[in-house]
Amino acid sequence: MNQFVKFRIDLYKESPYAIPPLYMDDLATLDPKKNPAFEFCEAQCFLAFEDDKIVGRICAMINHRANEVWKTQSGRFGFLDFIDNEEVSKALFAAAEAWVKAKGMHHIHGPLGFTDMDQEGMLIEGYDQIGTMATIYNYPYYVTHIEKLGYKQDADWVEYKIMIPDAIPEKHRRISEIVMKKYNLRILKYTSTSKLIKDGYGQKLFDLVNSSYSHLYGFTPLTQKQIEYYIKMYISMLKLDFLTLVVDESNELIGMGVAMPSLSKALQKAQGKLFPFGFIHILKALKMKNPVIDLLLIAVRKDYQSKGVNALMFYDFIPYLNKGGVKYAESNPELLENEKVQSQWEYFENVNHKRRRAYIKAV
Repeated sequence: MNQFVKFRIDLYKESPYAIPPLYMDDLATLDPKKNPAFEFCEAQCFLAFEDDKIVGRICAMINHRANEVWKTQSGRFGFLDFIDNEEVSKALFAAAEAWVKAKGMHHIHGPLGFTDMDQEGMLIEGYDQIGTMATIYNYPYYVTHIEKLGYKQDADWVEYKIMIPDAIPEKHRRISEIVMKKYNLRILKYTSTSKLIKDGYGQKLFDLVNSSYSHLYGFTPLTQKQIEYYIKMYISMLKLDFLTLVVDESNELIGMGVAMPSLSKALQKAQGKLFPFGFIHILKALKMKNPVIDLLLIAVRKDYQSKGVNALMFYDFIPYLNKGGVKYAESNPELLENEKVQSQWEYFENVNHKRRRAYIKAV
C-alpha cells in the first residue's frame, strides 16, 4: 500500500500543477480498519509492473449503500494513475472490470472514491491550472486511454476561479440583508472548535450535507461513524473566520459555508510527508496571509434553497477574505447541471477554468 500511494506522488513529482496527497491520508482512506466507509464498501487495489518497476495503479470499489440508494449494480474505479502506455492502462482496467463483474456488478464508473468526501472526476480541461487538495490532477493522455477502452461520459463537473472584490457588492449586500430579515435568519460565528463541537454544530454540519446533497450524482448519506470520523479529522483544522453558519430563530442550521486557505503550494513542498518539514509548510499556509482560498462545502437546507441563503456565505466571508489578503477563491467541483450553485458566482468576476468527468462502461 505504501508503494500504491507513492506511485502517484512520484509520477507527478515534476508537475507544477499536481497536488500530492499526504501519505497518511491516502493510507487511512484505503485501510478497512481506519475508514468507516468500509462498513458498506469493499475494494481491491491493483498495481501494474513492467519488470520490477511500478507503471500504474487502480482501485476497484463497490459502494453497496450507493447501489441501494440509486437502485444500481455498479462498481467504481479510483486512485487511477499510469504511464503513457496503452498496454498498462488496458491491463489495469481489465483487472478492475473483472473484479467488479465477479462481484455481480453490471457497470463500472469513475474516477470516484468510496464516498463524495473523496476525490472524484477525471480532469478533461484546465491542465495548465494548479489543482486543489480536494481534486484529482491527471495528465491529458488519461482521457485518450479511457475513451479508447470504451468508457463514455456519465457526469461532468466544472470549477471556477472567483475574484474577491474589495468590498461586499452592493446588490449582494442588499439581497443578504433582505433574506435575513424576511426569514428571520442570522449568521453564527465561532472562535473555538471545541465550543462548536460541544454545541452540536459539528454533527449538524454533516447532517446538513446528508440532507442537502442527497440528489447529487452518486451521493451516499454519511453514517454516524463517518460523521464522527470527519469531525475528528477536519473540524480542528478549520480556520473559523472561514466557517459561516446560518441559523434560524431556534438556532437550527439552515445553511453553511466552509472554506480553507489553499494548501496546494504547501502540499507540493511537502511531497506527501508531514515530517520532518511538511507540517511547517502546511501550518504557514493555514496561519499566514494566503492569496487563495478553497471553497470546500456550501450547503443549504432543501426548504430554504433558491431563497437567496447562499448569498449570506460571501456576505460573511468577504470582510475576512479582504483582511486575510485573499485575491481569489477556488470553487472546487460543481456538477454541471447544478445551476443553483453556479448562479451565485454571477455577482463576482469569475472564470470557468477547469472541467472534469466521470466515465462509465458496462462489464
